[in-house]
Amino acid sequence: LAWPSVFQSGTALLRFSHHHVVVFLLTFFSCSLLHASRKTFSNVKVSISKQWTSNAFNTTLELPIEIWSSNHLFPNTEEATLFLGMLGIIFLFSYTVGLFISGMVGDRLNLRWVLSFGMCSSALLVWLHFYNRWLYCCLWIVNGLLQSTGSPCVVAVMGNWFWKNGRGVVFGLWSACASVGNILGAFLASSVLQYDYEYAFLVTATVQFAGGIVIFFGLLVSPEEIGLQVLNLITLSKSPELQFASTRLLPGSLAYTCLKPVNYSFFFWLPFYLTDPLSIWYDVGGIIGGTLQGFISDILQKRAPVLALSLILAIGSLVGYSRSPNNKSISVLLMAVTGFFIGGPSNMISSAISADLGHQELIQSSSEALAMVTGIVDGTRSIGAAVGQYLVSLIQDNLGWMWVFYFFILMTSCTILFISPIIVREIISLVE
Repeated sequence: LAWPSVFQSGTALLRFSHHHVVVFLLTFFSCSLLHASRKTFSNVKVSISKQWTSNAFNTTLELPIEIWSSNHLFPNTEEATLFLGMLGIIFLFSYTVGLFISGMVGDRLNLRWVLSFGMCSSALLVWLHFYNRWLYCCLWIVNGLLQSTGSPCVVAVMGNWFWKNGRGVVFGLWSACASVGNILGAFLASSVLQYDYEYAFLVTATVQFAGGIVIFFGLLVSPEEIGLQVLNLITLSKSPELQFASTRLLPGSLAYTCLKPVNYSFFFWLPFYLTDPLSIWYDVGGIIGGTLQGFISDILQKRAPVLALSLILAIGSLVGYSRSPNNKSISVLLMAVTGFFIGGPSNMISSAISADLGHQELIQSSSEALAMVTGIVDGTRSIGAAVGQYLVSLIQDNLGWMWVFYFFILMTSCTILFISPIIVREIISLVE
């Protein structure tokens, strides 16, 4: 066991400059703004479904019902809800494809340019509204591709600035950006939703666009840009180019596919079936879980055992939540606990573990690896998330919510099973 070097006096902390703080904050809030944009869509689903149907009419003007109905996309709320669920699936599939592409593009172009372009372009697309089903589908496909520039770029930049010793606690704290973005998106949407759902998109899109401008002019991709020493413990050579095929062999990358459907199902569907203040507690638990579990993994100098223990406890929290009584206080507690044991590991996988994989032996000979690795890890996870969204809606419609929780338990168990070789190897290493 070793105390994380980031907390050892006279060592790592003295190496931190104000540039590290700026990079941490800029990447943190850029990722938060992208998540806030996605969260806004899930938070306004109810308002959208009501406005897209012909249930409400203007009582101040006496016009035939046919005129009011002609501008609505769907005849009833059920069809609107089904279409909104399909939009979420379309976005996730597009986002998944984009992650594989963005990782490779980010490693070959300037990460700052790619991230800024993705943020600004996505903000403009989120604000665009064409009241046509096919145009909405096309917009969400492009939006998914643009949103996918975020994760590979920000993790690659953070990996350039923060070394492996102490990375778990730094990235654990940084990975709270997703949950902070979810909370921010819920707050911004709820503050203007009374005026109309378009204003919710306008507010988040404006803030995200401004954030993209700040990233373009203010983000330093690497310490080398200002002549600082590169602190990564592994020296990378420039010569061999990393091939996409070799990254498929990254240990455990496919195993993480099973966890993201559970995390994203809570992300996309909780605001639709629960009040927003209650669903926020899942993100609060994720913030605490990611930070604390990252800290413990630094002390152990191993990630997999911490991840496995958290997922085992996550199964218990899912069972408890599925059988919880209809009590608000108990629901808040169980929601936070579930977020701690599911959202926490998900955040750690998307940040610290991705950065670790980017510097492992299989690909350490390439300096153009980290963004691609992050794209691979997040991409494989997002495949599961996209398929999972369809399965969740299918199971819920035919079997009910109890079977949805059984599905969550099955996917969490599969995650533990698939990473068991890594768990065994790291536990043996700890014992020795």
